[in-house]
Amino acid sequence: MKKAITKQLQTFGGNVRRLRVERNLTQETLAEKADLNIRTVQKIEAGQTNILITTAARIQNALACDWNKLMTL
Repeated sequence: MKKAITKQLQTFGGNVRRLRVERNLTQETLAEKADLNIRTVQKIEAGQTNILITTAARIQNALACDWNKLMTL
């Protein structure tokens, strides 16, 4: 993966983790709310996987947050 893309995935994953913790959600609870596998949530938070925009939207809905909070670098 290119360096810039890797940085963006790590930033997105860090934002997901931060927002999840702020909302007192476990990875398992976020996975359930977003209809994702817990391993997928773990990989996203670690910046280890590229995701579809539909997956990002499910996470955004599950966290009930503004897109800017997820996408801010």
